[in-house]
Amino acid sequence: MVRGDGQVLFANAALEDAMGLSRRSIEGAPLPDCFVDPVVLRHALQGARSNEFAALRYDAQLKRVHHEPLPVHVIVAQTERAGEIIVELLPLEAQARQEREERLIDQAQANKELIRNLAHEIKNPLGGIRGAAQLLELELDSKELAEYTQVIIHEADRLQTLVDRLLAPHRRPHVVGDVNIHEVCERVRSLVLAEFPRGLRVVRDYDTSIPEFRGDREQLIQALLNIVHNAAQALAPRIAVGDAEIVFRSRVVRQITFGKQRYRLALELHVIDNGPGVPDSIKDRIFYPLVSGRDGGSGLGLTLAQTFVQQHHGLIECDSVPGRTDFKILIPLP
Repeated sequence: MVRGDGQVLFANAALEDAMGLSRRSIEGAPLPDCFVDPVVLRHALQGARSNEFAALRYDAQLKRVHHEPLPVHVIVAQTERAGEIIVELLPLEAQARQEREERLIDQAQANKELIRNLAHEIKNPLGGIRGAAQLLELELDSKELAEYTQVIIHEADRLQTLVDRLLAPHRRPHVVGDVNIHEVCERVRSLVLAEFPRGLRVVRDYDTSIPEFRGDREQLIQALLNIVHNAAQALAPRIAVGDAEIVFRSRVVRQITFGKQRYRLALELHVIDNGPGVPDSIKDRIFYPLVSGRDGGSGLGLTLAQTFVQQHHGLIECDSVPGRTDFKILIPLP
């Protein structure tokens, strides 16, 4: 909070940490002098004083003691109290993360509507195609021709299975109970090791202080299983030579903002593998339906995982480079 001339009236602890200065030394000092280019903020404060705008945004560099300047997104806004102006500083990395999360949420919502509408549109004619093929098969005397109707029936059934998977998250009721995230991890770990008994090491790195929370245990198992199964399949070459690794890492994070909301506590669950990484061509689209990085993949696993986690008011993010892919699940805690 500053006066119209830029003198700092109040600074919070986050600004102390960012600048490496005590609050006492910041308060009373001219805020524009804390920036590499102070002129822009002076003009912004002048505009706020003269009611030229309600809020102004721009990017700048904040000076820091014994560190390089910190790139920040600056928001200058009027307050209801005369002679006081609020200046909010967001580190550009945090700003970019917030924008990315908002895109993920909007994208997931659009995907959900698209999937539901598309699946219903496919479902009705699909039943008609299958029924017509069955009736036609009854009229055919030739076994060779019956093979063609069997192809139609088989492919219709395959599409029906796909449609059922698309609609599954929207049909199944949300069964809420107390969830221990480490029980979820252990269940998924046992399932994956049963499928890949040799060449794959699954490492536990748990924070056992994480409390239980209200959620749908089966949905979370399915979401985590989809992520881990994708990782295991991407690790196939390393599994073959015996040095494949997946790490489950659980932590509590405090005072975190995601999904446009700030939470006092949240679960942060990482699934980290030492595989080849997500291909650059699909890195920005991996949560889209029917986008897959491997031959024969349905492209639904991550879409459904994101849907299940979002039903817990959470979010999945991905950070991937060759040799290390990290899927991070964030879920609010009570």
